[in-house]
Amino acid sequence: MAITLDQTASVKMTLEEFFNYDDGTDAMYEFEDGELLLMPAESERNQRIAMFILICFVQLGISSSQLRMKTEIVTTGSRVRVPDLVVFSEELATAMEDAKRSTVMPEMPPPLLVVEVVSPNQSSRDYRYKRSEYAARGIPEYWIVDPIQEQVTVLEWVEGFYEEKVYVGDNAIASLVFPDLKLTAAQVLHCH
Repeated sequence: MAITLDQTASVKMTLEEFFNYDDGTDAMYEFEDGELLLMPAESERNQRIAMFILICFVQLGISSSQLRMKTEIVTTGSRVRVPDLVVFSEELATAMEDAKRSTVMPEMPPPLLVVEVVSPNQSSRDYRYKRSEYAARGIPEYWIVDPIQEQVTVLEWVEGFYEEKVYVGDNAIASLVFPDLKLTAAQVLHCH
């Protein structure tokens, strides 16, 4: 039985109820400690940025079976995040082959990389909360592409913590996961 949004106002949902939730619309939700978080519609610029990065990864030779947009990731406990772009390891791509829902479950290997493109009024979620959740999930690299601040923050998993590097303008982005990547912050932010 599907739960309606009205029922969630006073009662916290379980993760299973979240996975069965259907409000009859195409709205996307993240899930945080029993509550639905409506994801606002993406701006045209944010969509272009995510698509540009996806195309760059394809040109780098990453298989389409390893690339996803808007895939759910169960991060910690009862939290589900939906990054703009996810790069799977080969092992994760294999684990996802027969999945009925595009969700990376806790028992699956972590993605190699998640990319969040910051939307207005969402920066604290991308910079703070998701950072700790993706770290707890053991994701080797997390990019925060911020068109508002005109910067790309790359967080690399080193000895149990994320080390942060911020790239602006013509600074070349360095990636431990993808060392052959040849992109600057300006190219990512302006999609060229």
